[in-house]
Amino acid sequence: MRKQADMTARLFDSHTHLNDSAFAGHEADYVARSAARGVTHMAIVGSDAELNQGALALARRFADLYAVVGWHPESAKNYDAAAAATLRTQLAQPKTVAIGEIGLDYHWDSSPRPVQRTVFAQQLALAAELDMPVVIHTREAFQDTWDILRQSNVRHFGGIMHSFNGAPEWVEKFLSLGMYISFSGVVTYKNAADVQASARQVPADRLLVETDAPYLAPLPHRGERNEPAFTADTAAFLAELRGVDTDTLAQQTFANTMRAFRIEEAGA
Repeated sequence: MRKQADMTARLFDSHTHLNDSAFAGHEADYVARSAARGVTHMAIVGSDAELNQGALALARRFADLYAVVGWHPESAKNYDAAAAATLRTQLAQPKTVAIGEIGLDYHWDSSPRPVQRTVFAQQLALAAELDMPVVIHTREAFQDTWDILRQSNVRHFGGIMHSFNGAPEWVEKFLSLGMYISFSGVVTYKNAADVQASARQVPADRLLVETDAPYLAPLPHRGERNEPAFTADTAAFLAELRGVDTDTLAQQTFANTMRAFRIEEAGA
């Protein structure tokens, strides 16, 4: 069994849902647990008006937490003019660093696919207007996701493919659009050969690491509730997979995430 890995360099959990009800009332404990393992920074990701507000509240409460707000494809059927107006207000709040998570989900089909595509394109247009990066969810929808991103000229405002689970040929296509590629605990799973091949292929300056907590806990925590501290385990796995030491990978992915979200450190 892979031993628990801790970093001396800082890590940035580029995608986590500390705003989920699973963590309610205990957020400070999870932030402290993460810091103890070197995970000092987090992007708290929303998916509808309520969860967006939760992400914003945590970003206000903790110095090194940032908010990502948008409408998830599963909630696209509820995205209307009022929701769009609320989203604009939320995007204007301090420490909001991206629009997300947005995209397409053809696995659950909680919203009709044409509605998903329309809402995705509308939020990409908003990102272009506001010049903000995007965080992309895609499940069983790579071709349509790539087509819509390409048509949006995403290279001009930038974005992240979150919890990437595609084969290497899709890495190349999304890299061609200027995207960052983020890996969650899925990359550690024994049946994830394609994802591991993709993780080897991503250039060092385009690689990010995340938890997607409370989902997708990495080995050796699979089956447990995921939490931001487990970023360290996924990072350690990625370092071994790519043949670099853990601190080098931590430093690189931290710098990449800061750049992807256009965050400047105080005193820098």
